[in-house]
Amino acid sequence: MLGTTVGLTAVGVLAYLVMGLLPDRKTDVAPAAATPAASAQVRAGNAADKDTPSATPTATGTSTPTADASTAAARPSAKVTPRPSRTASTAAPSTGRIRPGATYRGVATAYEAGDGNGACLFGPSSDLMIAAMNTTDYETSRACGAYVRVRAANGASITVRITNECPLPCAPGQLDLSQQAFAKLAPLKVGRIPITWSLLSPHTSDTISIRYKTGSNPYWCGIQAIGHRNPVARLEVRTGNGWRQLPRTDYNYFISADGRGCGSAIRLTDIYGEQLAISGIALRPNVVQPTQVQFARH
Repeated sequence: MLGTTVGLTAVGVLAYLVMGLLPDRKTDVAPAAATPAASAQVRAGNAADKDTPSATPTATGTSTPTADASTAAARPSAKVTPRPSRTASTAAPSTGRIRPGATYRGVATAYEAGDGNGACLFGPSSDLMIAAMNTTDYETSRACGAYVRVRAANGASITVRITNECPLPCAPGQLDLSQQAFAKLAPLKVGRIPITWSLLSPHTSDTISIRYKTGSNPYWCGIQAIGHRNPVARLEVRTGNGWRQLPRTDYNYFISADGRGCGSAIRLTDIYGEQLAISGIALRPNVVQPTQVQFARH
């Protein structure tokens, strides 16, 4: 009887020891549950990377660290872009391909600028330090009126205003400078030099002017801004239903095809988001009408 009891006790102790040595299942479950979360983070990171090209319109050139930082900062907002897009576009409209704080690489060539008039239809220019922007960066006249600082590899630099478009084969990043401007960077006989360029917001004592296109009337009109310090991102006209944004043409006029808003107040927005409301501009075709306003310097 005593032997049986001792045997049963030994078996119980052995079973207890075996169970104590088995691996804990709860410990195995935790890493397994963490694995999907880690892989989900990796996928989210890849999705953000895919957004980067669309957030960076400078594939034609090399952006400065400042431009790269703005791109990185834009990534978190990409998740909520659909809902606040209207508010964002009102406060800070898209800058398009040419961004403040970015540096672009390309080449400079030269052309005979004549009286300085070009695709932007600003008219003759008293200052021939001007340039034609390649079609890609011209971006349906968004570049018109922009001031850019151009630097050559030899250290020389100039400031030019965009008044014209350089069609293909002008490549993205390329500037076709007036001969007067090119000659300040290199001899004209060189013909083609590597450059970098960036947007400026220069000092000026001039104010903005407004011009209605030839043929404008109460049933159709084209409106143009002239003499603006910063590139114009949007032009709106006042209608009975509020402000109406007009589409832009590649010849640098904003068109009201049905005449709504023609002759009424005008609102300009620059690429920094500043808005200027202008009233008192008569519907007078092909007449440059000065205002008392100008965009702020940046």
